This record gives sequence, structure tokens and C-alpha cells, in this order.
Amino acid sequence: MQQFLEEAKKTSRTIANLSTKTKNKVLNEMADALMAHCDYIIDHNIKDMSQGRLNDLSDALLDRLLLTGDRIEAMAKAIRQIADQTEPVGKILDGWVTEDGLNIQKVSVPIGVIGIIYESRPNVTSDTAALCFKSGNVCVLKGGKEAEFSNKAIANVLKQVLAKNKLPEQAISLLPDSSREGVAKLIKQDKYVDLIVPRGGEALIRYVSENSSVPVIKHDKGLCHTYVDKDAAHNRVIDIAVNAKVQRPGVCNAMETLLVHQDIAPYILPGLYDAFIEHGTELKGCEETTKHLDIQCATHEDYDTEYLANILNIKVVKNVDEAISHIAKYGSGHSEAILSENYTVVNKFLDQVDAACVYANASTRFTDGGAFGLGAEVGISTNKLHSRGPMGINDLTTFKFKIYGQGQTR
Repeated sequence: MQQFLEEAKKTSRTIANLSTKTKNKVLNEMADALMAHCDYIIDHNIKDMSQGRLNDLSDALLDRLLLTGDRIEAMAKAIRQIADQTEPVGKILDGWVTEDGLNIQKVSVPIGVIGIIYESRPNVTSDTAALCFKSGNVCVLKGGKEAEFSNKAIANVLKQVLAKNKLPEQAISLLPDSSREGVAKLIKQDKYVDLIVPRGGEALIRYVSENSSVPVIKHDKGLCHTYVDKDAAHNRVIDIAVNAKVQRPGVCNAMETLLVHQDIAPYILPGLYDAFIEHGTELKGCEETTKHLDIQCATHEDYDTEYLANILNIKVVKNVDEAISHIAKYGSGHSEAILSENYTVVNKFLDQVDAACVYANASTRFTDGGAFGLGAEVGISTNKLHSRGPMGINDLTTFKFKIYGQGQTR
């Protein structure tokens, strides 16, 4: 482990100083290589899918694991979009001249070696590798056991492009010891690793956060809500609510609880019920909701659960204040939405809800690096410091101060 990370640290000095032209050329070649090796990647993904079915993975997790030609094409497109992003390294963020005549510049620089721990989705391998490369960082990737064959295949394709361009293959590496013990060692290597980014289940995030001696940016659970205000445009409510829940139930930006203003509950709930039942959604409701709908009661534990499945809680609230209070109690700081045509209520919600992404009249499913125009993201940060929300190339930089003098002494 130590020798492996020593090489990664050494490599980081090379990658940090690559030109924009070189990085973009390599990234576009990586995108081409994914498409050229599409069948090779899918063959390895079939092995993971077969093993996943034997291990009784849920349909939602199998969907996250699956790679198709269209999904690999989307991975390649994301890499090209990352290449097209404005260069994040070497930007002068601020500058001034002191009384002593020192010219001080605050300049963006790569973070260094970034360990990324993730589960299920093999596209994360190419997304995060490309984001780290564009921002001048070395990545050490630890994917989930369920995607082992897919991750290795994708990493091999990307590393071949590095070798072809006479760049160190250690710039994109899979953690050689992918066991729990290997992760435990990785997160203690603060001499060689500059940042750990865990994204996945709640237990993984908690373990890394509590045990890492390397700085951590958490990509915690997505316990997302949508609040339907009494002044919501009724023709929009069903489409937005259904999209937020059922379009991909197994992802972190899917809605888990729908909050409905009491004044419109009698009118809006039956239509919502019919729409969700049509999509096979299992519904749970508060006591007031069950007066209108024949569904099981939701418990405190239900409101505190990230289902990652086609299950939804519905709760009737008195007003926007109660909706905000419910979100403050149960929300994970990921993505929250309000549906309303009342400008005052909308802004109260957007200002007072404490989350990385707050929406007015749109689905929470848009919390995504690609949808935000970032090409892709390392994950959705629920931290408040350094990075928050979709973590793109600019969030993978830090800064240094460059000071230019003319012989000054103090």
C-alpha cells in the first residue's frame, strides 16, 4: 500500500503541471477509447450483472450497475464535456499589492492525490478519473465489489490511453487492496493522500468520516423532499412529483417524502395517488393522508429512511413553515424542492431550507454534474466546507499564494 501511494504522490507532481492542451487531447482520446472498447466493457459488466443477480441485488441496484451501449456513449460524452470545461488550474482568484510592494496572487492549484470510495455505478470510474485528470490530480479509485469486473475494464481502457501518451499510468489507479482492511489503510495515509471522497451507503460514509486521518468531503445519503404549496400550479404537480420519485428511484437525488399543504390535500392527493400507483410506487402516509388515501401509515423511521427504491412517504403539513421544519428534522442536506406560484413563499423556502441544492418548480432529479453543465461530478457533496452540491473540476482544486518581490525584507 505504501509503495503504491508513494508512486501516486510522485505522479501527482507530473499531472499537476500538464498543459491544458495535453489534458484535453488525452481526455478526448479516452472518450474515443471507451467507445472503441464498448463490447469489451459490456462483456465484463455482464459478469458483474450475473453475480449481482446471484447475490439478490435489488432491481434498483442492478439498474445502477448495468452498462449498455447508450450508457457507455454517455460516459464518453461526459469525458468530452469535461475536456471542454474551462481550465481550472492556474486561475488567478485574487490579487493585490501590499504596502511593502509585494505583489500577491491567489492562484488555483490541484489538490494532489484524491482517494474516491464508491459503490455500484461503474460509470463513476470514468467520470471521476476524467474529473481528476482535468483538474491536475491523481485519483486512487476504490469501487464496490459488485462492479469489480466493470471497473477494472474501464480503468484498463483509460490507462492504455495514458501509456500511449507516455504519461504515468498511476494517474488513474484502482486501489490494489479493495478489502475493508485496504480501505482502512488508505484513509490513514495522510502523508500520501490529500483528500478522501466517500460516496455510497450511510454505513460507508460514517465509517470513513469517523476513522479517516485524511480530510474527507462527504457525499452522504440523499433524503430529498418536495413540498407542494397551496399556491402550486396543479397542472405541474403530478409530472414533477412523479419524475422526482420514479424516473430513477435508486439514486441519491430521488424524492423520498412528498409534503402537501393541507388546503389542497383533498383535491391533489387522489390524482397523485393514481399517478404513483400506475408507476408501481409503494405509498405510505401520515394520519391525515390516510384519511384521503387507502395506504399504510408512515412512521418516524420511514421519514428517516433513504429508500433507494420505488417507495414514497406522503405527509400533509399546515404551511410552508411546517414543511421547512420537517425538512430540517429529516433532510440530509442534499436536494429539496418547493412547487408554488407564490413568490414570497418560494423565496422563504429557498432561503430557509438548509441544503446543497434547493429548487423552485422543478424536480430534484436535476442535482447532477451533467445536468448542471459540469460534464460530470465526483459526487454530490453534503459538506458545507470547501465543496457543496455537485463536485466538479473547480471543486477539485485548492489554492496557493504566489508572492512576487523586489528584494523586500521585513
